[in-house]
Amino acid sequence: MILESFPVGPLKCNCVVLGDETTREGIVIDPGDEPETIDEVLDHHKLSLKFVVHTHGHIDHILAADHLRKRTGARVLIHEGDMFLWQGLQMQASFVGMRADAPGQVDGHLKEGDSIRFGPHELKVIETPGHTPGSVCLLIEKPTPILFSGDTIFLRGIGRTDLWGGSYPHILRSIHDRLFTLGEETLVHPGHGPLTTIRDEKHGNPFLDDIVRVSRV
Repeated sequence: MILESFPVGPLKCNCVVLGDETTREGIVIDPGDEPETIDEVLDHHKLSLKFVVHTHGHIDHILAADHLRKRTGARVLIHEGDMFLWQGLQMQASFVGMRADAPGQVDGHLKEGDSIRFGPHELKVIETPGHTPGSVCLLIEKPTPILFSGDTIFLRGIGRTDLWGGSYPHILRSIHDRLFTLGEETLVHPGHGPLTTIRDEKHGNPFLDDIVRVSRV
């Protein structure tokens, strides 16, 4: 399997390109900016892009989506709970001193249990509200488990919840109930920053006490 992760845009969102080496079918997760860079990676691997998938609707994760849809014909997917963020892209841009075009078309809405396939591989959708109402994580189970966690959990951190629709109790419950139940060997590709594992976060995340406490309420 082809897997490339690289930071894009001023907020250094980790954009991920996935591809199958035989069929050359590909997926892009969180195309936050720098469409030319994403194009170069897709072209380097000779990938035919099937889906553009978003872990949530914040500006730093969605800016290049419409470019990819128009260039490749890929279907753009996001959780319905974050459509207000998608449709409010220009408002988001104004709040951070940026300019943005209209966000473009969404072709489908992600939901719990969906499978997104490229070649023989599949991404499983896990709903993890908290950072935003429609935040999701994406899990590849085979041959080794890999989680694309968006801004739900980072190396020794969690996503902020003081933005539109965020909820601190919800993100803690999502981490405890949905992510910490995964195998500890699961490799985590967060939306920002370096890689981690479920094991490392279960035993070393500084928010661990709050995560456990909220899960008991």
